[in-house]
Amino acid sequence: MIKRFLSYVEIKTKITSTFAFLLTIAYLFYVGQPIRWELTLLFFASMFLFDLTTTAINNYIDTKTNGIPLQFQRGAALLIIIVMLLASAFLGLCLVYYTDIVVLLLGGLCFLCGIFYTYGPAPISRQPWGEVLSGVFYGFFIPFILLYVNMPEGTYLTLAWNFSTISLDLQIFPLFTVLLLSVAPVCCTANIMLANNICDLEHDIQVKRHTLPYYIGKETSLYLFAAIYYVPYLAVILMVVLRILRPLTLVLLVTLIPVQKNIKIFFREQVKSRTFITSIKNYLVMMGTITALIFLSGLLGG
Repeated sequence: MIKRFLSYVEIKTKITSTFAFLLTIAYLFYVGQPIRWELTLLFFASMFLFDLTTTAINNYIDTKTNGIPLQFQRGAALLIIIVMLLASAFLGLCLVYYTDIVVLLLGGLCFLCGIFYTYGPAPISRQPWGEVLSGVFYGFFIPFILLYVNMPEGTYLTLAWNFSTISLDLQIFPLFTVLLLSVAPVCCTANIMLANNICDLEHDIQVKRHTLPYYIGKETSLYLFAAIYYVPYLAVILMVVLRILRPLTLVLLVTLIPVQKNIKIFFREQVKSRTFITSIKNYLVMMGTITALIFLSGLLGG
């Protein structure tokens, strides 16, 4: 039962949400910000449950047409989705109760994107912007919401409203810092999606699934796949120049060696069973290293 459930929600793919969370925890530790663990764990539980839910929805919908059997009877599979969705929503609303409307708005946006990623007349997974949205929602919104609930009020933005006016004040440099910090998870997550769609291109064309590689072609998609990996290194260099991170984090540049090796492997062959794993390996190498370096910077005195 447990093995079937873990297969149904594809537990091995949850590195994207987990590492984005860990990166943010490392950054909070680095800047010396006390972590509000009750809110942080509440957020993690809601986020992780919803990540499981979106994967289950994806599998539930896809198995209607791809001929692959579900791990459970369809009625039981649907019940699992409903229970996880309700539990995630409840925990999210508890977080909103202890925070404010900004968390409600951002969390609601994440819920809508996750549900309509696979569900609906024009699911996001069948559109050319799947890479962008998956990268942004996993790589940016998770760090931002986690930072928002832990940092002092007004650090990033202030939203005030009544029945006649809405006022939004944005703090430019703190928001710019979050954007730079999010570059690595955004890019690495987007490339997992891109690698998946490159491998599935021929099959996707047959089932009229028009993802990004369909529009720009396989060769251009491969060059985009490579180029995206270099952006996080530029972001880290800029963060060091701006003194947002310590020079120690430049050790990340060493990971260019295994990352480039994996890029070359994927360029030679785009077969899901053999080379898709290179995108996962690059994610783990880059995200694991930058998270560890930021944490180590905190230990050394931030």
